[in-house]
Amino acid sequence: MHKKIFGLATALAAMLLAVVPASAQTYPSKTVRIIVPYQAGQGTDVVARYIAERLSKALGQTFYIDNKPGAGGNIGTEAGARATPDGYSLTMGTNGTHSMNQFLYASMSVDPGKDFAPVILIGMLPMVIAANPSFAPNSVAELIATAKARPDKVDVALPSTTARMVLELLKVRTGAPLFGVPYKGSATALTEVTGGQVQTLVDTVAAARGQITAGKLKPLGITTLKPSELLPGVRPVAEQGVPDFQVTGWMALYAPNGTPEPIVQLLNSEVAKILAAPETRARMLQIGVEPAGGTPGQLAQFEQNERALWGPLIKAAGLKGD
Repeated sequence: MHKKIFGLATALAAMLLAVVPASAQTYPSKTVRIIVPYQAGQGTDVVARYIAERLSKALGQTFYIDNKPGAGGNIGTEAGARATPDGYSLTMGTNGTHSMNQFLYASMSVDPGKDFAPVILIGMLPMVIAANPSFAPNSVAELIATAKARPDKVDVALPSTTARMVLELLKVRTGAPLFGVPYKGSATALTEVTGGQVQTLVDTVAAARGQITAGKLKPLGITTLKPSELLPGVRPVAEQGVPDFQVTGWMALYAPNGTPEPIVQLLNSEVAKILAAPETRARMLQIGVEPAGGTPGQLAQFEQNERALWGPLIKAAGLKGD
């Protein structure tokens, strides 16, 4: 009798262990949701829709976007973390949702490092410091000198959390008394700066490049360590007297923690193929995003490094989420 019970238990255990590989072999067998914690049309949303379209073609099931904006991305992020961990609800996270918000929002109920399974780093979004063409400084070095000569008289439009981080790090590293002016998005900030109401701004290259190309903004510096093909001829801040200065927005694909590893690996492999395709690179660069890639483990380490950088800075500056 005991042998029969033991045998049944062993058989049951074997059946349960077989579920995970089988689920990965048949995945996806229905539509897959990708939560974007921002409004439709925003940079992260545009890239997510492109990736979803390519995944749909590659895997034979519809991947669709579910926009859940609000609270700096926390509403969508929390929805993604609480979703069933079966691979059918994914989240397009960013440096804001997965490395900064937990330090900005006291009421955030999600721990990005514990509640998500990293899938793959999708792309990097360099930031640019730019100014109204009538503003005297033509470089970041000149901007810093002007701010020191006129404390708190140089205004900087800040349309995002990442923009705030660029300004705070620049102030910490240079001692420049620049005055940040928060905005709820790029459109209004760009209008104010091109109109001359505010002298300068920090924004993604993706958002500001059109105005720069049109001559309505002049770029003072880009926040990558090396020059970027996204803004040819624009010198990095790191080459303008602020060594090793680097602040880059990013976006990455996540699944809820507990999602079967084979499904995570399958998604990583398929998205990596998409990112490596020449047409994807061309499309993303056109949007203003540098394609990335890598393994889930590399994304986890990258994300951990980002939190280690921004947590102390946010706390020291006393920054709070809007």
